[in-house]
Amino acid sequence: MCTNELERSSTPSRRVLLRKRDTQESLRYQLSTIHYQLAVFLLLDSLLLAPALSFAETYSPPRTPDGHPDFQGVWANNTATPLERPKSLAGRAFLTDEEVAALRRRYAEIFAGDGDAAFGDAVFEAVLSEVQVYKPKTFDAATGNYNAFWLVEREFDNRTSLIVDPPDGRIPPLVAGAAERIQRSRVRSNDGPEGRSLAERCITYGVPDLLAGYNSYYEIVQTPDHVLIHAEKIHDARIIPLDGRPHTPPSIKTWLGSSRGRWEGDTLVVESKHFRNGFRGASDSLVITERYTRVGPNTLSYEVTIDDPETWTRPWTFMIPLKRTDEKIYEYACHEGNTAMAGILAGARAEEARADASRKQARQP
Repeated sequence: MCTNELERSSTPSRRVLLRKRDTQESLRYQLSTIHYQLAVFLLLDSLLLAPALSFAETYSPPRTPDGHPDFQGVWANNTATPLERPKSLAGRAFLTDEEVAALRRRYAEIFAGDGDAAFGDAVFEAVLSEVQVYKPKTFDAATGNYNAFWLVEREFDNRTSLIVDPPDGRIPPLVAGAAERIQRSRVRSNDGPEGRSLAERCITYGVPDLLAGYNSYYEIVQTPDHVLIHAEKIHDARIIPLDGRPHTPPSIKTWLGSSRGRWEGDTLVVESKHFRNGFRGASDSLVITERYTRVGPNTLSYEVTIDDPETWTRPWTFMIPLKRTDEKIYEYACHEGNTAMAGILAGARAEEARADASRKQARQP
């Protein structure tokens, strides 16, 4: 665990929230928040085909000196909404307030104690199921995770998927041949650190980063001709030009891609391509379009369209409601504390030594 998650999870305010979750005051606050979020999300869903969304009638964002909306500050992605709509909720884009309240109660029962921590979509999957004790299936399934109370509290709303297009809330099918390519890209080796994932090597979590609730904080800094998006995880810093310059040539590929931004009304549009390592195994044809729109004093709509005709049968779009926070961006000492990499490689060498000894023994008369 990184020290910043310990700082956040051990604050008195978090402990008070856990103890008073079901009080009348907390319930009133939750319901008012749900109603506000539902109105925003319904509006976003109904206007999906108009990318440059305008919320002038409902909210007028603060402005920078050059007249553009002010996004500066720290924004958090602690949503519990899964990327894809669970099959058990097929055909239901939204839950009722009562269902959301029930999910919150289940979340408190499963994750408020000493059980294993859950990351990403695993939180929603767990509370939607009938499990009484959470056991990880994806992250550290063999060994288990550290305790759930170390992680920040996740936020539930009425949506059943981050994906808003296609309307079924599911990632489109793969084109012929893409599955084999993606599988090859996921093969890991223990020959050296280069054979491990980029996150394990403390290089990057990539663009876009969908992992919510784990150091998922982003600081935005604006100037008239650039925007800086600084991620807490591994401290990725994307410096995005707004001056109309062309993308770098396709022969120059980077981990975070070639990003170019522009304003469409009050929406910041960022187009990225030429990735060294494509999102979810995408091909070199991948183009990612991000749209940032401040829809309220404390909510930044982060809408992302994934377009790669060599991987998926159609483009698809998801929306994450980033929440403004007074939290700071803490040090993410990844390389300094990456003892796991040494352990992974040392374990592989030990297994090889045992296998070699067994072969030698088998050859003996």
